[in-house]
Order: sequence, then C-alpha cells, then structure tokens
Amino acid sequence: MTQPSNERGQGAAADVDLPTQYRPAEVEGRLYERWVSAGLFTADPERAPEQPAFSIVIPPPNVTGSLHMGHALDHSIQDTLVRCRRMQGHEVAWVPGMDHAGIATQIVVERGLAKEGLSRHDLGRADFVERIWRWKAESGGRILGQMRRLGDSVDWTREAFTMDDDRARAVRTIFKRLFDDGLIYRAERIINWCPRCLTALSDIEVEHEEVDGELVSLRYGSGEDEIVVATTRAETMLGDTAVAVHPEDARYAHMVGREIELPLTGRRIPVVADEHVDPAFGTGAVKVTPAHDPNDFEIGRRHSLPSLSVMDERGVVTAPGPFEGLDRFEARPAVVAALREQGRIVKEVRPYKHSVGHCQRCATVVEPRVSLQWFVKVESLARAAGDAVRDGRVKIHPPEMASRYFEWVDNMHDWCISRQLWWGHRIPVWYGPDGEVVCPGPDEEPPAGWTQDSDVLDTWFSSALWPFSTLGWPDETPDLKRFYPTSVLVTGYDILFFWVARMMMFGLYAMDGVQPFDTIALHGMVRDQFGKKMSKSFGNVIDPLDWIDAYGADATRFTLLRGANPGGDVPVAEEWAQGSRNFCNKLWNATRFALINGAHVRGDMPSEISTVDAWILSRLHAVIEEVDAHLEGFDFAKACEALYHFAWDEVCDWYVELAKVQLADERAEATRRVLGEVLDNLLRLLHPVVPFVTEELWTSLTGGETVVTAPWPAADPGRRDGAAEELVASLQRMVTEVRRFRADQGLKPGQRVAARIDWNGSALHRHEDGIRSLLRLTDPEDGFSSTASLPVEDVKVHLDTAGVIDVAAERKRLEKDLAAARKEVDQARRKLGNEAFMAKAPEAVVAKNRDRLAQAEADIGRLEAQLAALPAG
Repeated sequence: MTQPSNERGQGAAADVDLPTQYRPAEVEGRLYERWVSAGLFTADPERAPEQPAFSIVIPPPNVTGSLHMGHALDHSIQDTLVRCRRMQGHEVAWVPGMDHAGIATQIVVERGLAKEGLSRHDLGRADFVERIWRWKAESGGRILGQMRRLGDSVDWTREAFTMDDDRARAVRTIFKRLFDDGLIYRAERIINWCPRCLTALSDIEVEHEEVDGELVSLRYGSGEDEIVVATTRAETMLGDTAVAVHPEDARYAHMVGREIELPLTGRRIPVVADEHVDPAFGTGAVKVTPAHDPNDFEIGRRHSLPSLSVMDERGVVTAPGPFEGLDRFEARPAVVAALREQGRIVKEVRPYKHSVGHCQRCATVVEPRVSLQWFVKVESLARAAGDAVRDGRVKIHPPEMASRYFEWVDNMHDWCISRQLWWGHRIPVWYGPDGEVVCPGPDEEPPAGWTQDSDVLDTWFSSALWPFSTLGWPDETPDLKRFYPTSVLVTGYDILFFWVARMMMFGLYAMDGVQPFDTIALHGMVRDQFGKKMSKSFGNVIDPLDWIDAYGADATRFTLLRGANPGGDVPVAEEWAQGSRNFCNKLWNATRFALINGAHVRGDMPSEISTVDAWILSRLHAVIEEVDAHLEGFDFAKACEALYHFAWDEVCDWYVELAKVQLADERAEATRRVLGEVLDNLLRLLHPVVPFVTEELWTSLTGGETVVTAPWPAADPGRRDGAAEELVASLQRMVTEVRRFRADQGLKPGQRVAARIDWNGSALHRHEDGIRSLLRLTDPEDGFSSTASLPVEDVKVHLDTAGVIDVAAERKRLEKDLAAARKEVDQARRKLGNEAFMAKAPEAVVAKNRDRLAQAEADIGRLEAQLAALPAG
C-alpha cells in the first residue's frame, strides 16, 4: 500500500525528531486540541452519501458527575469503535452530552443554599431554577473536560443537554403524543418515596443493601380466630386492612371471610384468600398494608381493600393514638413494646439480615407510599421493545444477555414519571378552575389563568429520547435521516433494564417502529484486581484521572480494554496500568529505533525480501484479520491481547532484533521498507485503543498529517507465507531452548559465549548471523573446546562455557535440585500407589498428583542432562 511521502530516514542513523522518552503529559493535551480544531471529529450528514454512516450517542453522564472508572471503560469502548469506523471510511457521528440529573443537581444546589442559611422555598421556584442554571454554567459539566483528557473523539459541535431548548421541545412533543394516545395517565399508586428528598423515585434510583434489622412475629385475633404474621416494619401494622392466606391452605380455610381484631387500633380487619401468598413461607399468613407495601397494594386492589396511609411524606406517623408524631424509626420499637405489653409478640429475631431500599442520592431508607402521580402505560410499548429484539431488528451482545432483557420488558409495571422536584422538565399539563385538564403541544399556549402541574418529569423520561432528540427530532433533520437509527449503544449491563428498555420503548413509538439502535453492546462493571466491587467503604476506588496523570490516557484505556470481555466484569490494578505504560514505551522505543535506522513507507514494497521479512508481513496480515474479527464481536480484550503480543513479542522482541543483522548487510533497504510497513500498519491498528502515542509515532514515521483519518489496515491473503512462518517458528524454538540452557547454566543474558553450530543441512543455517546475535554467541576460535552440547531443531549447538561459569557451584546447585525432584517423584508415586488414597481422593486431587509426578520426572531428565553437559572438574 502506498503511503504519504516521508522525506525522513534516507539511510541508517537518520535524524529523528522523537525525544528519547515518551512523556504523555507533553503530548496528549496538544494532540487533542489539534484534532478538535482541525474538525476531525465533526460529522457532516451531507458528506460522502455513498459511504456508510456510523453513529453512537454517549449515555449522558450527570451534570454533577466526574469521570469514574465505569465512565472510563464505557467511553474507551465507544471511542475504540468510533475511531475504527472513522478509519474505515464511515461518516461518524459520536454525540456527547449531559443529563440534568434532577434529584442530584437539586441536592447540590440546596446544600449551597443551606450554607447561606437559605432554602429553595426562601427563593421561590423561578429564582431557585435560575440559581441551578447559574450553577451549571459555573460548576457543572466538569466531566466534559475529563472526557477530553481520556481522548474521546466526540463531535463537540453536537453537544446536547437534556434540559436545553431542543430537548425540551422533544419532551413536550412526545408527552403530548403519549397523552393524546391515552398512554399517560394520573392515578394514585404505590411508589418508591424518599422522605428526605420528598419525591418519588424510579427503581434505578433505589439501591438495595443488606442490613441488620428485626423480624417480629405478631398474634392477631384470639382463640379460634388467632393468626400469627411476621414483619420487619412493625410500625406499618397500624395501617393493616386485612390478613391474607392462600386459598388452598386448609389451616385457614375456616377463617377466610371472617374478621379478626387488629391490636392497638380498635379495628377489625378481614381475612382474605389470595394466590400471592406462599403457604410454605413462615406461618402462611401475611399482614396486608396496601398504602405501604407494593405487593400489599396489589392484594388490596384485587380485594377492594381500603388503603390507609399512616405516615406522611417525611415518614412521620399520622395514625391517631399514642404513636402519632413519631418518626417511623422511633415508632417501630414503640409499637413492638406496646404489643409486647399486650402479650401479642410471639417471636423476635435480632439481628435479621434483609434487603432494604435506600435513596441513591441521600442514602435515606425508601418508604413505599401511595401517592397521586403521573404514569406511562407501558404494556404496548414494552411489547414492541421486546418484539424488536425477538425479530432481530436489534441485537443484544453478548446474546446470552437477551434473556435478562426479556425478563424485564415482559414483566414491566407502569412507569411512574412524576417527581416532586423543582429542577427538571415540568409536567406540561394545566388545570382549569373547574377541574379541567389540558395538555398543550410545544407550540401551543395553555389557557390564560390555568395552573400548571407542579411536578417535574423523571430524568429517565428525557434521557429515553436521547438517540433521536440529539439528532433533531421532532424535526426531519439531515442528522436524523443520516444517523438514525444509531449503530450501537454501548452501556453497562446494570442499566439494561432501566435506561435501555425506556429508549427502546420511546424510540420505537416516536419513530414509527424504527429502533433507536441496531446493536446493544453490553459490558460489565469495573472491579478491583480481586473481583471486588469498587466502593468507598472498601477503600478500593480508583480515580481514572490519577492513572491518566501518572501513566497517561493511553495506558489507562489499554488497561481497561484489555480486560473488556463481552458482558463480563473488568478487573483492574495499578500494576496493570504500569504494564500498559511500559507497552506504550516499548512502541515508542521500537519506532524510534526504526526511524534512526532509516525505516520508511515510501514507494511500493520490494519484490525480493528475506524469509524473516516475509514472516513478519505474514504475521501482520494474520493479526489484522484476527483483530477485525474480535472488534466486530465486541471482544476488546482479545483484540488487545492479539495486538499486545504481536507488538511486544513478535515485532519488538523478535523481528527488530533479527532486523538489526539485516540492516547491516545487503538486505538493509528492503528491511527498512518492511520495518516501516509493519510499524505503519501496527500503529494504525492500535490507534483506536491508544490514540495519543500512535498519533505521535505514526506522523513521525510516515510524514502523514494524522492517523485519525488514515485508512484502516486491510488483510492481504497474498501476504500469508506458511513456509516463512514455519521456519521462523523453528528458529524461535531453537533460540528459546538455547536461552533456557544458558540460563540453567547460570550464564547472564548478555554474556557472550563461543559456540560451534552443526547445522546438519537445516534451513536455519541461512539465519546464522541472526541466531548468533539473539543468543550472544561468538564464532569459535583456534583451540575451541566444547564443554556442553545441545541438540535442538535438528541442529547441534556446542558451547565453550569454561571460564564463564563456576562449575563446582553449578554442579552443587543442580545436584540439590535433582535431589528435590527425586523426592517429589517418590512422594507422588507413593500417593498414587496407595489404594485407600485412590479410592477416596477426588478426581481433581488425583489429577493434580499425576501432574506433579509428570513434572518432577521431566525435571529429573532436564537436570540430569544439564549435569552431564557440565565440563569435568
């Protein structure tokens, strides 16, 4: 492939602009700003219509947020895909933006007000919202700058915000359409409620934690009408309106339809039969509190039970009596004490470990509560979202994750979309003086004097429009025509249900059955090196910016991507980031060596090349094919492994070393061209993963303007050379075996040793200079006397180690190791010959002992050969 002209490197020892060391901090910021100012990331829907389009929308991070390891992984994956497609000639739109994060942002600004001795109510709604907009302008969006540091090649001209004017118009449009179609309604339902934030919460805003609580068994009724129920929230019994049993539970058949006394309240409540009850769990009877438990709410609806709320929005008991005015956690022990005094306590278990929902933002225990809220009727929308995956319009990767998606969309409850906040998209519904309700469209005015609903929409409502609202919907824009549906959604499996399902529902609804993305590529969570979830309480949280400061963005990205198997969690450790930095340094040093020795990409490839040159080109094109397959399958870990081992092992450790010999003889010019070709393609292959170091090296090597838009390497089957690969593999085995022998003999890696090689007609003879260079072997001089002979690959290597090792000390060491190996063999044979052991030991243990025996026997053979090879004395 002909590459851009390069006037550098006319011959050996050419002048090189590259510094002796790679310092990421001196390169990354400069390169990124150059890319952005050159418009390399800017998409044009009208450009090259014959070329395929590729588009991704970033899952919008919260405006309050900062870059964490999860973001770094997610963005590194997306950037790898985007940079690869850009090099493959696609018209690429990668759309950045932020989410307004209703609850989180309101909390941040309210805390600031509190420091001034103010509350939002002191300001009033309009001034408070204006205060938040000022905060966003001054302090919000820090993560966008951090995305630049990571190297995100997003189209900044398309930056969006879920509360900007264009997104607000999209929200009003789809709300109006859903409202008119009867898919949005207002009703009293049980919802997640935060008594601290004073708002309803979506499921994703509730984090469940295992806590030590209590399980108290209570006796309701008396005599024949006695029933025992158990609860972890004793205070809610004040709101019980029934006891439920299974219809086929013979123990309680005589009580169904009768009423029993509810202690402490003076009320009597019915016993109802409901199939929701598990007769095998506990006593087979459950208390029913429709106003404070979602399952009880459904039982209450089925049996037309009253819904009695006994707590206000702050979790304070409102039931008349001695507990009125107590906080729920104060009321709990007080109710138990009162029941104990009446002899109603049957059993108390403390501690009782169980899962309790907490507000994601403030960690307050969530209270299920009946409340008048707005809902989306999801049945038809969820069915369409499921069908789009089932019929293949949308592919989930890895495929085994699809079952989890179906489990969610096939069992979805109506979605509560209202929040009792001031920051967010206000519900676009107005109420008239006589109870009239109107929902005007975005270009319509509400009737004069009518009152707008005070609630705002769930943040997930606006972010569910993200794949098409960011492309100009509801208008028919060139962006929407060219880039919708988006190509792939990259996100963590942990929000598959909450965000992805909602985008699917709204995308299919708004775009007349056209899916919002063709592929959903799921990745796992970033964990520490021991597989533990990162948590402040564990003290194992890693700030990716610390890694970028210490090791560079490329090393940070490579560490994350090297662990990114499809759908799997990604363990990371600082020493792995150090290893990735070393990899970048290896690339730097190899390219610098090549430039110093005149490597270039000018002109066509030479027609006559050496076997070693043919081998590295063959391996290059095999790796191109392999990397293509892994990237298409979203297997970034395998793609990185393939590139790492090719670059480090085959190019740097083998080819560069062998090339040093060729660069000193008549093969030099051909080898310079091949070395340039290999590094050119390797750097282009690596660019999507490690963009900064590859940009600096590729432009220095080729003289090209940027690798960002350089063509993606194409595998050429004609370059595959099985004979060359086989011969070099034989050479590698020979060198490896002799190196091992040298190490076993105590020779230092750089220590030169005289050697005579009997080639016995081997084709390896043609590579004697390279082999001697790799093995640090000098030619035999007059009087050469072999002290050790090593047969390997049909070749015999005779070494003169006299005077370079302490023979007596080496013999003593080998004899000690031999004795230990023989002892290991004896122990393993005794175990394997013991009938009792063989009869009782698990197969894995037996197999382990057999492996130990085989290894020890091999060690004996190796050590005996080394002893025999030692010179006398």
